[in-house]
Amino acid sequence: MLPGYSAEDVFKPARGLREAMAKRRFETHDIVRRLGVINREQVVINGYPIHHPVTVFNSSVTVERGGEEEYVILYARIIAGYYMYISSIIEVPIPLEDVYNGDINLNIYTGRIVVYPSTRYDLWGAEDPRVYRLEGSNNLYMTYTGRTVHYFRPGNERTLPVTAVKIEENGTMKWRKIHAYTLYGDLQHKLISNKNAFLYKHDNRLYLFHRPHLLGDKFYLLVSELPTSILEDKGGDECPKRIEVDNGYEVLRPAEFEVKLGWATPPIRVNKDTAVALIHGVDRELQAYRVLGVELGLGKDGVIVKAVTPHYIMEPQRLWEVFGDRPYVVFPCGIWRLENKDYIISYGAADTFVGLGLLNLDELLGELDKGRIYE
Repeated sequence: MLPGYSAEDVFKPARGLREAMAKRRFETHDIVRRLGVINREQVVINGYPIHHPVTVFNSSVTVERGGEEEYVILYARIIAGYYMYISSIIEVPIPLEDVYNGDINLNIYTGRIVVYPSTRYDLWGAEDPRVYRLEGSNNLYMTYTGRTVHYFRPGNERTLPVTAVKIEENGTMKWRKIHAYTLYGDLQHKLISNKNAFLYKHDNRLYLFHRPHLLGDKFYLLVSELPTSILEDKGGDECPKRIEVDNGYEVLRPAEFEVKLGWATPPIRVNKDTAVALIHGVDRELQAYRVLGVELGLGKDGVIVKAVTPHYIMEPQRLWEVFGDRPYVVFPCGIWRLENKDYIISYGAADTFVGLGLLNLDELLGELDKGRIYE
């Protein structure tokens, strides 16, 4: 039996999990180059009677071409008021040139709210979006944490992941909510929350990366396979389809110096069999959020942990990452390829700002080689 595991654990440990846990160290080699930061006063909300959000943070990112110019599109979590801390998601286009030349720290940008509470699965807020494309599709997908109708009640399923797809309706683009994910059978009654989720398609297999929190204060970092047929669901604001997830592989457990782990950004596909994903870890002393990487094998043999960065690759350093509503937090939600092997990362900084950084894939793979388990 693996250290820290008990007979009642219900999720299969991924092959390589034990070896990966043994390689972890409480150290940081920060390889993310900071590009800039955005605060709430730089974001103007179009079509809503509050001019600026109370705060803007935990953003996902894409890079799209508009005419002759490229834009970084932020999908950021915003708060309109602190009383119930209810979130929506705003879409903010920013010229890519502003990111490169440093103007992102100064300029004002207009955005519109594109996802907001509208169903039983997100009545009390839409949080922490991950935006991505799936293999073989040009559609944009977003998976976010929905605060359900049960959020302020004692009981289960207080948060569930919700997936939306961006489609054209009546000549305009909108996000249609298609799925909400829970666990199967009796585990639904033990599920306090499910967060940090996104879909990933790899060689015609569809996976849900998610982090259930069960009664007994247990957090599980899971990858579960889903039938690809669910992508045909049309959904709608009134009725996202409820999906029961029944086959999770546990990828990693917190190290002795951590209280929990969670998925950060959607994976980067490395080759036919392998993908690299980022994870956030919360330490025991400061409860600070730092970032590590993991390399996974995905296929008919299940989920294999091939490598882990032995140390963190990003931690709070800049003042805006250290000081804010939630001190000592870097919380990546978005990643998108720019050119060559450079990727832009968007992250929440101290639950108060949106930070942007640059990550080089070769550097990340070099750190993973230091914690390699399987070739």
